Amino acid sequence: MQPPAPDERPADSAGPVGPVDASVVPRFAGIATFARLPRLDEVERADIAVVGIPFDSGVSYRPGARFGPAHVREASRLLRPYNPAQDVFPFGAQQVVDAGDLVANPFDLSAAVAEIEAGARDLRTRADRLVVIGGDHTVALPLLRSVAADHGPVAVLHFDAHLDTWDTYFGAPVTHGTPFRRASEEGLIDLTASMHVGIRGPLYAKSDLEDDQRLGFAIVASEDIEERGVDAAIRRIRDRIGDAPLYISIDIDVLDPAHAPGTGTPEAGGLTSRELLRILRALSDLRIVGADVVEVAPSYDHAQLTAVAASHVIYELLSAMAPSTGRAHP
Repeated sequence: MQPPAPDERPADSAGPVGPVDASVVPRFAGIATFARLPRLDEVERADIAVVGIPFDSGVSYRPGARFGPAHVREASRLLRPYNPAQDVFPFGAQQVVDAGDLVANPFDLSAAVAEIEAGARDLRTRADRLVVIGGDHTVALPLLRSVAADHGPVAVLHFDAHLDTWDTYFGAPVTHGTPFRRASEEGLIDLTASMHVGIRGPLYAKSDLEDDQRLGFAIVASEDIEERGVDAAIRRIRDRIGDAPLYISIDIDVLDPAHAPGTGTPEAGGLTSRELLRILRALSDLRIVGADVVEVAPSYDHAQLTAVAASHVIYELLSAMAPSTGRAHP
C-alpha cells in the first residue's frame, strides 16, 4: 500500500474540510499551515481565513515580527480538533482555512498599508472573516479600514502592554504605536464600546491617558486584573462591548515576558497565558467580526514559548468565533 500524500486529510462532502489527520500523517511532516488546516485554494469558500502578514517596517524598537507568521504556524502543529474549554469543534463547526500571506512592501510603509487593506478586502470576498497573524501592530489600521467598510465603526478590544494611541514617531503618523489613534480619527472605532486590556508600564506623560480616553478607549490595566481578578475584568469587557460588532486585536506583549519573551517591546508585569485564554473564552457569544495576533518576533523567542502561546490564542479566537450550533459534536 502506498503511504498517504503529505497533505492528505479526511474529506467529508457534508461538512467542512478539517486539519490533516495526525494518525495518518505525523504532526512534524507536511506543509505547516496553521493547525494543519486546508489551504484556501483547496475549498470552495471559507467561513474564516487565517492569514499571515509578514511585515515589521512600523516597529520602533526590536524588529523581527515579519517572521512571526511562519513561527506561529510551525508551533500550531500540535493543536487538536476539539476544544474542551469551549466545548466546540472549531474546525468542524465552520470552514477554517489557511490563506497564506498578504504581501506588503518592506521598503515603503504607506504602500504596505495600502496593500494590506486591498489584500484584506479581496480576501474577505472569499472568506467571511479573517484572523491575522502579524507582523507588527501597524497592520491593525488597514485591517480595521477593511472591516469598517462593511460593518461601520466597530468595538475594538485591544490586548496590549501599550496604548498604541500615540500621535507620531519621528513625525511618522502610521507606526505600530499609532494605529488606534488613526483608526479613531478616521471614524473606524465605536467610541462607546472600545477597550484596552493589559496596559502597564511607563508612559511618556499623564496626558497619554487623557488622549486615550478622548479617542474612545476604556482601560482594564494589568494591575486591575491582579487586584480584582479575571472575572471582574470579563464583566467590565462584556458590559462595555454589549452587542456591538467586535474586532479583537492582540499584541502578544500583553503577556508577561515569562510567557512571551519573543516580542519587540516587552514589559514586566503582564498577564499569564492562562488569564488571556480565559478572557477570550468568555467572548464566544459576542459578534466577533475579525481579529489579529501580532508582534511575535521569533529571534527573541525561546523553545517556541511565544509561538505556542500565540497559536493557542488564535485557537481560542477561532473557537469563540464558531457558531453556537457548533458547540456540540459536529
